[in-house]
Amino acid sequence: MSSSVHPEARRLKAAIVGTGSIAREAHLPALQELQSDVETVAAFDIDTDAVAAFCADGSIPHAYTDYDTMLTEQRPDFVVICTPPAVHREQTVAALRAGAWVLCEKPPCPSLADFDAIEAAEGAGGPYAAIVFQHRFGSGAGHVRNLLAEGAMGRPLVAHCQTTWYRDAAYFAVPWRGRWETEGGGPTMGHGIHQMDLLLDLLGPWSEVRAMAGRLVHDVETEDVSTALVRFENGAMATVVNSVLSPDEVSRIRIDCERATVELTHLYGYSNANWRITPAPGVSPEEAGAWRDMGEDVPSSHLAQMRSFVADVAAGRRPASSGAGGRTSLELIAGLYKSAFTDTTVHAGEIGPGDPFHRSLHGGAPGWAPAGAAEEVSL
Repeated sequence: MSSSVHPEARRLKAAIVGTGSIAREAHLPALQELQSDVETVAAFDIDTDAVAAFCADGSIPHAYTDYDTMLTEQRPDFVVICTPPAVHREQTVAALRAGAWVLCEKPPCPSLADFDAIEAAEGAGGPYAAIVFQHRFGSGAGHVRNLLAEGAMGRPLVAHCQTTWYRDAAYFAVPWRGRWETEGGGPTMGHGIHQMDLLLDLLGPWSEVRAMAGRLVHDVETEDVSTALVRFENGAMATVVNSVLSPDEVSRIRIDCERATVELTHLYGYSNANWRITPAPGVSPEEAGAWRDMGEDVPSSHLAQMRSFVADVAAGRRPASSGAGGRTSLELIAGLYKSAFTDTTVHAGEIGPGDPFHRSLHGGAPGWAPAGAAEEVSL
């Protein structure tokens, strides 16, 4: 069952771009759940057979192998981009210029320069391009975000952000994985981005980062593990670990405040039960009980974010994970890489046009940049 955004309004027209597993398993089911508000009119893929099968299975009327033709003929209100990161900028900008809003899978694009080009293509009142950061949209995150914003648990002091997953050699045998040009980065960019984004959503802006990165197991261009120390504008300090070398997989955020510790432990998505709040001595059972009452259980999911995004499109409202609200996580990742590859502390706002890490997340750094990339970044 889905609730209508505007019961008397026409349904929005949606198109899916890329028909791989994330489109089939996450985005199409979410759109189908919201079919009282959204009509999925088309899908695009460069593989004729793949897009034909996707449309047949999903009862989508129009299959395309030419992206511009789809945008011109169908004029969707929004597109959902599920393609590899290397083409996200091109496809997002084309959609915006055609008047379509965009919900783009992470990572949004391989560099801050690409993101800034996307933001420049947005209209003053839309269309806007949002990033898939579904962990912001679970009820647990919303509840904890409000508690932190209200100061109910006191100042946040110490935090930990952990994305320790496991990926074998077969995973990296896919040609576009583990390469800067096509994936944009390693586990920092492709995996840990979700937990880091949620941490930023809960704690607010970061101010500085000091990091290390390693290539310990896999024969890839990018890192396969990174660690960082992050200071936030509110004074809180956090440790961040991103790994694809960890057989005991877990995603975890912990925030120690003056009056309570908040913990989230899950893997690829959470419900209210995955959150734990431990009060400090002296906090009354009644107050602690109110903190733990997260209300209706809305798991983090593509559906939860899609529902919010569709409401934003219908209202002509900028989505939370677009513009500056989406850029902050990519900027932290760029800062983490710059710090790790140059052995320096990086401050928020310092990576702009003219900085090699603005044009590419490897920044042309020796030992990390692909052959010939250092010269290209310096141009």
